[in-house]
Order: sequence, then C-alpha cells, then structure tokens
Amino acid sequence: QQFLFFSFSAAEVIKLILAANRDEYYHRPSKSADFWDNSSEILSGLDMEEGKEGGSWLGISKKGKMAALTNYMQPQINKHAKGRGALVTNFLTSEMDSYSYLKKVALEGHLYNGFNLIAADLRVLCYLVCFFSPLLSMGFEFRNGESQLWLQI
Repeated sequence: QQFLFFSFSAAEVIKLILAANRDEYYHRPSKSADFWDNSSEILSGLDMEEGKEGGSWLGISKKGKMAALTNYMQPQINKHAKGRGALVTNFLTSEMDSYSYLKKVALEGHLYNGFNLIAADLRVLCYLVCFFSPLLSMGFEFRNGESQLWLQI
C-alpha cells in the first residue's frame, strides 16, 4: 500500500507538509532524500535499481516545483515499460509548468506501468497542483482552492 499526504498552510514558518512512502517493494535499492550530487537545487530520494537509476517517487526543487508518484499494481506488468520514477525527475529538471507537463504525460501514459502523478508549481501567485492518472483516464487542476477536470478520455 502506498500513500501520499500533502497539506498547505498559511503559516509563515511551515508552508507545506509533505509525506509519502517509497514503494511497494521495500528491498528495492534507493538513496535517502538529499540534494542531488549534480544539483543543489533538487531534493529527493533516488531509485538505484538497475535500469531505473535516477528515478524518484517524491521530490521538490528550490524553484518551487514538486512532484509525487504512486504506483498501482496491474494484473500484468510490462517489463519493457519506461521507468515511472523518470516522470518525477523529468518534471523537476524541466522548464515546463505542472499543467503543461501533465498534459504531455497524458499523451505518453501508455508507455508506463500503472501510476498516479502529482506535479505542482509552488512559487506562482497561487499554488497550482495538477494530478493525472491513466487508470482513471482523467486529470485535475487545483488552483486557489478550486478544482477543474481538464482531461477525460
């Protein structure tokens, strides 16, 4: 079982509380959350499993970008699918806003095994948090406390 929790606060000291468990496979090798060796801009844990190195399940950048991933089990796993952790690291290292990034992911979702992805822009005037799930075939945008369905297949 995986979980993801985030809570925004108007408090000056704590603006965001974010927690998640890593994976459904506890034996999978990983690096604990830390700033990346090649960048002191991004903080995340990193997957170290062979063939999936560098992916992440949860990360945040000093530029105000945040991404979180949960996997879900499918009856059949595609062993040739792209690593889902790249969805997090690609967003954190891209120049795309969360809405544009998840629109792109929506077109490529079939290339991955099951996942849910949250991408957020935390340094904009109002927080923009976007969610996409191929399982639900829909995406949501949350802005200023209001939500909007932006994709339904």
